[in-house]
Amino acid sequence: MLFPLAINAQKSDEIFRAAGSPHNPKVQISFNRYYTSEGLAALGKKIADAHPNLVKRQSIGKSAFGKDIWMLAITNYKVGDADRKPGFYVDGNIHSNEIQGGEISIYTAWYLTENFGDNDYITKMLNDRVFYIVPTINPDARNNYMKEPNTGSSPRSGMIPLDDDRDGLFDEDGYDDLDGDGSITQMRRKSPNGTMIIDPTDPRKMIGVGPDDVVTAQRYEFLGSEGIDNDGDGRINEDTHGYYDPNRDWGWKWQPDYIQRGAYKYPFSLPENRAVADFVLKHPNIAGAQSFHNSGGMILRGPGAQEDLSTYNRQDIRIYDAIGKKGEKMIPGYRYLTVYKDLYSVFGGELDWFYGSRGVYTFTNEIFTPFAYYKDKNGGRNQTYDFDKDLLMNDAFTSWKTFNHPTYGEVEIGGFKKNFGRATPGFLLEEEAHRNMAFTFYHAYHMPNLSIPTIEEKKLSGGLKEITVSIQNDRLMPTHASQDLKYKITRPDYVSISGVNVIAGMHVLDDDFNVTEEQKTNPAKMRVANIPGNSIIKIRWIVKGNSKYTITVDSAKGGVVTKKSN
Repeated sequence: MLFPLAINAQKSDEIFRAAGSPHNPKVQISFNRYYTSEGLAALGKKIADAHPNLVKRQSIGKSAFGKDIWMLAITNYKVGDADRKPGFYVDGNIHSNEIQGGEISIYTAWYLTENFGDNDYITKMLNDRVFYIVPTINPDARNNYMKEPNTGSSPRSGMIPLDDDRDGLFDEDGYDDLDGDGSITQMRRKSPNGTMIIDPTDPRKMIGVGPDDVVTAQRYEFLGSEGIDNDGDGRINEDTHGYYDPNRDWGWKWQPDYIQRGAYKYPFSLPENRAVADFVLKHPNIAGAQSFHNSGGMILRGPGAQEDLSTYNRQDIRIYDAIGKKGEKMIPGYRYLTVYKDLYSVFGGELDWFYGSRGVYTFTNEIFTPFAYYKDKNGGRNQTYDFDKDLLMNDAFTSWKTFNHPTYGEVEIGGFKKNFGRATPGFLLEEEAHRNMAFTFYHAYHMPNLSIPTIEEKKLSGGLKEITVSIQNDRLMPTHASQDLKYKITRPDYVSISGVNVIAGMHVLDDDFNVTEEQKTNPAKMRVANIPGNSIIKIRWIVKGNSKYTITVDSAKGGVVTKKSN
């Protein structure tokens, strides 16, 4: 009898650690593949179970078809109050086929937890900040894309059907996987009037011919994606996998479907987005956010539409620019762009809701660019065939084969599979995840970081004392974005003193010329509208009594800092 040998993880003395990688991971994950919604959930649970002092896992809601939307809250729970640390929100996969965000999110959670205690940068990050990571906010649609026949671009959105051709019927004539390979590829047919021939240098390719070209090779015509006339109306694929778009559903400058295709009934009518919004509203400590889409290699900021241009003022755009331009360096081939100006108009988008409604600095990264094929900025999509042959060993292409079509007769079916083009190839996926994660960390690093560097005392007559406190924010982001200040989204920051009898409290407007502004009501708890980035503000009190006192800075997005007198 033969018994299979047990296959165990490699021992530590069999491994030489590569720079930038975890020392000895408790959770082993392969980042050269994609995971279903259930797969992502299982990985999240493994990470949470392996690191109970760093991860709290919870469902923030249910999808349209009842799947849990899992979130990992990651911080050092032994240091400080997790709910009072500056929070950074991450999500991916709002669109079904834009799958890389799930793996990048899981990679981020894995990297944070596995490097804590070994890497000083990560350790300090988790001591000071909390990350809220939702790998997929659209679990139903993720599974549909992966498990059902689809193109690389379908279904793009949610799982509530949309009447694409507005005939009152839903998906009555969608794609059909005629060859049963799980991908919707292309159909072609031999035709004397066709405008395409097979490329003599590569039988996978079709090349065009002009009306005056002398052609002796077999001509072909393209018939579109795989499909048949399911509803007997004489058309094929005219109502193909249309679904409402979750990224047109957010409650900021929302527009109905007849103005912007894809919008559903009203803002937050889709349960997945509503679950995210409810979570964010309960966590005013969230100061930064990142959403992962695909594709094109872009780092995007709002506004989504020109009509919303005034929302983003110059002061906040400088912060966006600093982070976005750093991202271009960190992720080669990516471009930092503005949605409405460089792409198209989006109303009711996630980017604008996070910033416009919550005052949270937010980016969307469009994952993967053809630059990655040969690291050549002049390459692009024309290199897909070469890349498949040279580096994927022809794994991304379904070879042409004949099929007896009920309408067209004998056709040929073939083309690139749904997991190629928009989705990052496996051997490049971990690099993509790491670079985008590092950009996320840079963004999170520049959330407010408050400290009390100095406390100055000055004796006055009558047993009184003047106490001047400096509060420093040494990162790019203020405690309140301009949008936050404009609409008073988040409460003011508070700087308070305890242990003494406070006679007066004031903001120091100009220390050199001793210009101050008194707060006459409750001076022991000074209200501060904002602590700008890379700046110091000063608060002054006139007090009487005890020489021992405590200063506390309490900011919704900047955290809580205390310092005792000497």
